[in-house]
Amino acid sequence: MAERAVKCTRKTSETDIVLEFNLDGRGNAKVDTGIGFFDHMLTSFAKHGFFDLNLTVKGDLYVDSHHTIEDTGIVLGKAIKGALGDKKSIKRFGNFFLPMDEALVLCAIDLSGRPYLVYDLNLQTEKIGYFDTQMVKEFFYAVAYGAKMSLNLKQFSGSNDHHIVEAAFKAFAKALDEASSLEERLNGKVLSTKGAL
Repeated sequence: MAERAVKCTRKTSETDIVLEFNLDGRGNAKVDTGIGFFDHMLTSFAKHGFFDLNLTVKGDLYVDSHHTIEDTGIVLGKAIKGALGDKKSIKRFGNFFLPMDEALVLCAIDLSGRPYLVYDLNLQTEKIGYFDTQMVKEFFYAVAYGAKMSLNLKQFSGSNDHHIVEAAFKAFAKALDEASSLEERLNGKVLSTKGAL
């Protein structure tokens, strides 16, 4: 099997991003975005999905966190798409209910080639550390459209925004790990009646 690992970059007047991503990693992460809570979430994503992630972001944080978080989502989405390659033999669908203390979040994804986001998290605070909570939706939107996946996030319980957001990132990791895993019975084909994803 070919290595499912890629390197992606993005350089604009707002951000400079270098990202290395391996779908078949060991959960190793080295992340520096300049936003501590975001680093924590991306490190958790890598750890719980068993992905290797090496990421450096230099963003215009003197403006706010928007460009840094959104552009990171764009690059991560493109990296996921690139690492998946032709999608032959992948399970395609993945879902995971993840509890974190009082919070319970479901993530369900379809690596369909058709981007879509359904977002149903109810966050109450404006910030977690230096992370703007409005950017959770923007991040997952950027990932979904960059990766061309259908991504659903639904909160079933939770009152602590840190727990809710962390449960979402970890549930996404677990669902992506499942959807991108290989199914021997597909015998090198894609899981679609169309014959293509």
